[in-house]
Amino acid sequence: MGRFLIVTGFLIVVLGLIIHFKVAIPWLTGWIGKLPGDLAIKKGNMTLYLPVATSALLSIILSLVFSLFKK
Repeated sequence: MGRFLIVTGFLIVVLGLIIHFKVAIPWLTGWIGKLPGDLAIKKGNMTLYLPVATSALLSIILSLVFSLFKK
């Protein structure tokens, strides 16, 4: 359990640094938010963004990764 928490914390720090310094990762940022099923509603000066398909895909991927750590 301790190793899992350390790895998770490390990944959160790395992700935070990537977001903070606005590092562009073309293979990652090219498809996130642009999948069929992601909704973007624009009305006037307001935009509502609902990443339904992206959230479902990330949920599946994370479930598979966590099931590998569980064994």
